[in-house]
Amino acid sequence: MSYMNLSKLFLFCLISFSCSESEKSELSYDDFLDDNISSEKQYSDINFSNWKLTLPVDEDNNGSPDEYYPNQLINNAYRSLNPIKPYMYDDTSDGSLLFYTFPNTSTTNSSYSRTELRELINPENSRDNWTLKEGGKMTGRLKIVSISQDDDSGNYHKVIVMQIHGIISQEDINNYGFNSNNGPPLIKIYWKDGYIWCHKKSLKDTSISGEDLIQPYTSSNNFWTDDKKNLGFVGYDTFDFSITASAAKIEVQLNNNNPVVYNDISLNKWQYENYFKAGNYLGTTDSDGFSYVKYYNLNVTH
Repeated sequence: MSYMNLSKLFLFCLISFSCSESEKSELSYDDFLDDNISSEKQYSDINFSNWKLTLPVDEDNNGSPDEYYPNQLINNAYRSLNPIKPYMYDDTSDGSLLFYTFPNTSTTNSSYSRTELRELINPENSRDNWTLKEGGKMTGRLKIVSISQDDDSGNYHKVIVMQIHGIISQEDINNYGFNSNNGPPLIKIYWKDGYIWCHKKSLKDTSISGEDLIQPYTSSNNFWTDDKKNLGFVGYDTFDFSITASAAKIEVQLNNNNPVVYNDISLNKWQYENYFKAGNYLGTTDSDGFSYVKYYNLNVTH
């Protein structure tokens, strides 16, 4: 497929706000190869030095999604890894990195698949993470390219494009004897039917204290609930987003809109360590589900 034809396909998706299942099979790594050798190639602004990549497949048959670490991704190494190419690849026509996912292999405590980056502040040790007191900021420019629809409702499937995820520190694992370090996702940034939503974890009962605040998290955990806010409409347009974390405070901002600030007792009691995530985390198990997300830049500071 030529770049011109692909552009027409994307334009059709933008106009109709709909992409059929047949279009899923037409979008592939080969479609984004630049067949005009005279044009200047552009690449996204993403440094993989502190990112681990999770794919929606288990090609090594170890029972978990395949993962690739910073030393396998940096210095453009990801571009030569054939197992990665179907799920994360460059569109050199507009300087973006495209993430594709579909329902297949999921991580522990989740039913959904992802092509997603996980922050590693220490590339050698995923147990090293950061506290809200230490803080951090993630910024990105991105867009939804195409996403499947629910066969019954006709609504588009939702996709998480950014997160702050909680994790139990190694110190608390040792102190309490937990058999899991899984913490709740503190912030989830969703695309839902063209709107950007922020889901922020809050305590159902703010009087909870002690060990209950640091229990391993599962979907049946009764201590936390999602505080959901609609941040605005983006459709299939490119948008900028930032998440800023600090002591007992979270700030999220869509484009140049007024930021939404969370500063409450639930954040003050947040005992988990944290890491950022970004990419394409599709919220459906429908066999014909799919989503394509582009990132033009992605940066994290602490």
